[in-house]
Amino acid sequence: MAEAFAAVQPMLDEYADIEQQLADPAVHADGGRARTLGRRFAELGRVVAAHRAWQSAQDDLEAATELADLDPEMAAEIPALEGAVEEATEHLRRILIPRDPDDARDVILEIKSGEGGEESALFAGDLLKMYLKFAETKGWKAEVLEAVHTDMGGYKDVSVAVKARGAVEPEDGVWAQLKYEGGVHRVQRVPATESQGRIHTSAAGVLVYPEVEEVSEVEIDMNEVRVDVYRSSGPGGQSVNTTDSAVRLTHLPTGIVVSCQNEKSQLQNKESALRILRARLLAAQKEAAEAEASDLRKSQIRTVDRSERIRTYNFPENRIADHRTGYKSYNLDQVLAGDLQPVIQSAIDADEAARLSAAE
Repeated sequence: MAEAFAAVQPMLDEYADIEQQLADPAVHADGGRARTLGRRFAELGRVVAAHRAWQSAQDDLEAATELADLDPEMAAEIPALEGAVEEATEHLRRILIPRDPDDARDVILEIKSGEGGEESALFAGDLLKMYLKFAETKGWKAEVLEAVHTDMGGYKDVSVAVKARGAVEPEDGVWAQLKYEGGVHRVQRVPATESQGRIHTSAAGVLVYPEVEEVSEVEIDMNEVRVDVYRSSGPGGQSVNTTDSAVRLTHLPTGIVVSCQNEKSQLQNKESALRILRARLLAAQKEAAEAEASDLRKSQIRTVDRSERIRTYNFPENRIADHRTGYKSYNLDQVLAGDLQPVIQSAIDADEAARLSAAE
């Protein structure tokens, strides 16, 4: 059995090495390096703990087996000890399945209105409130970086940075939870704009990007970025600022465009726009690499079309259904109030099952 987990030894050695590095005060003078080492240490810590539990169970069973002929009481314990070994083996096997390396990262989440006009924009606002409340229940910090409002209080487009407070285990990271939210979200309800009481269907799109932690992760040549400044405006084109504080960045090599006007300072808007641009470029780089490896991630749908939905929010029935996992419940009001974990957990469980199957 030991041979089955021979691949653990290099991880144990790496864990010990990182433990020594983190004991060096000089390492913590470099915040980026310390965070990277800390994250890897936490990730390997799960493997180390699971391996120790497995080794302990193995040792207990071997000792009981050796003494079984001499001690009837010890022999009686063998079935329970065999069960403990089996449980520890399965746990270690699950821990060793490769995780998404970005799981512990924070994210930038974008919500865009789609088909459905003003009703879609209002639904985008509902989704924003849902994610803000969910972040609050998780103890995360959520910051709206950019928002384009509509006349009725909806959102054409809104970008939010969601960050964990302090170091977290990879499985508890913001990306580990919210990456499954990317896609088209469909809503069925009687719109506020409907006078006949008819149920309408509209959609809003959600995009989720792991946030860049260190500027050096994504090199941006500002000579390849066109910077446009303009006067920010409110719903319906109302002027909300008398100076050219809004900023639009166009990354010429990729055509990615990011606009920010939330802040009164042009410099702050530019920094927010660069933050979003870096996250989009990092995502684009990862997708290109995955495509080359014939392992393109399909968890996010980048068009806002009702036919390409991942989830449906049915208000008349108070029902929410995830079409990827088969999850369905009749507590839509609670989900929109931030009780999103069971829905996300269904996606996590489905993903883990798929990874387990692929590893076998």
